[in-house]
Amino acid sequence: MKLAMIGTGYVGLVSGVCFSDFGHAVTCVDKQAAKITALDAGQVPIYEPGLDDLLARNVAAGRLSFTLDLAAALKGADAVFIGVGTPTRRGDGHADLTYVYAAAREIAHAMDGYTVVVTKSTVPVGTNREVARIIAEEVPGAQFDVVSNPEFLREGAAIEDFMRPDRIVVGVESERAQEVMAEIYRPLSLREAPIVWTGLESAEMIKYAANAFLATKITFINEIAALCEKTGADVQAVAKGMGMDGRIGNKFLHAGPGYGGSCFPKDTSALARIGQEHAAPQRIVETVIAVNEATKRAMVDKVLDLCGDSVAGQKVAVLGVTFKPNTDDMRDAPALTIVPALIGRGAKVHVVDPQGQREGAGLLPGVVWDDDPYEAARDAAAVVLLTEWNEFRGLDLARLAQVMATPRLADLRNVFSPEAAREAGFAYVSVGRPSA
Repeated sequence: MKLAMIGTGYVGLVSGVCFSDFGHAVTCVDKQAAKITALDAGQVPIYEPGLDDLLARNVAAGRLSFTLDLAAALKGADAVFIGVGTPTRRGDGHADLTYVYAAAREIAHAMDGYTVVVTKSTVPVGTNREVARIIAEEVPGAQFDVVSNPEFLREGAAIEDFMRPDRIVVGVESERAQEVMAEIYRPLSLREAPIVWTGLESAEMIKYAANAFLATKITFINEIAALCEKTGADVQAVAKGMGMDGRIGNKFLHAGPGYGGSCFPKDTSALARIGQEHAAPQRIVETVIAVNEATKRAMVDKVLDLCGDSVAGQKVAVLGVTFKPNTDDMRDAPALTIVPALIGRGAKVHVVDPQGQREGAGLLPGVVWDDDPYEAARDAAAVVLLTEWNEFRGLDLARLAQVMATPRLADLRNVFSPEAAREAGFAYVSVGRPSA
């Protein structure tokens, strides 16, 4: 199959590269010349484990290319995917569909015969019908079908998720378009990946409902963690006991400083807005959003309490600022709430993150970036572990304590045991567990 992918951000680039690895001929399109130049040189603009090698292999095989020219990419194409950003719109929390609709208009004038137009971006219910209306209005008589094919990729594990998906969701309304989509995903049939065929609206809703439910699980266990701290229960034991129930499952039950990233914050916000617009308020989702923000702020109080309610003039080392490990994504990361609050209280914050500086340098003014956690902790009044990178899981706690002015550890990801922290000489707090 010949495919075009509009957008070389996270969704578009990962999807385009993986489709090319299926054996399809894929052309990725972007308006930013610098991005295309970099990709042609093999430089990947995002950090995703394994993506650079997969990209290089498929470029070398002649299956993957990059261009600024949409018309050239669409010449003879069986399908074109819209993989552009849908950020939260300022002021109302709705998804900003500017880039999606702009892509639809350009596709209308660039199509070369019958084409399946596939929306890969996360979009509110009704967007795909609007895409179809725009194309038909721009070029009356155009031969096309619109399909909704949302992505379910976890940052840090996106390639594995694409190659071995739990399910593929395809919203489609014509037999011809369904045949094209079945052929695109045929390479996954050997792995028996199930395809859920639905209408357009159902496919759009599945994406939002799934992400909102996962965000709810995270927020629920964080509220339980706060209660555990008051009652003497251990949230890790509670989560284990809950997760062994097959109706609940053990994923997304890890207490921490709140969710962030490119999906959950904007998708919960958009779903809440969709509910308001259709007079079907999503009260649970609205509460999840509020509680998640409160959870981030509560982590600041936890660090301050550990430090005797004052960090003024003191050095604080923060380990990890990306919203999760194995990504460079800083979008809505808890660090963007916690670190500025510490700086505002007068702390001298030193940060270590294996991939976070590229984005974090502009988002966290006033911090000092270090490469080594022990150097960042030297003469510090406290260490705050915010992102559970593997590099931090293996820290020598005794060595860390020895270089600090005051050995205090706020373990906001529950990486270490209270007993190990106590033995290393730390005053220690974590999330939802007894402190040392």
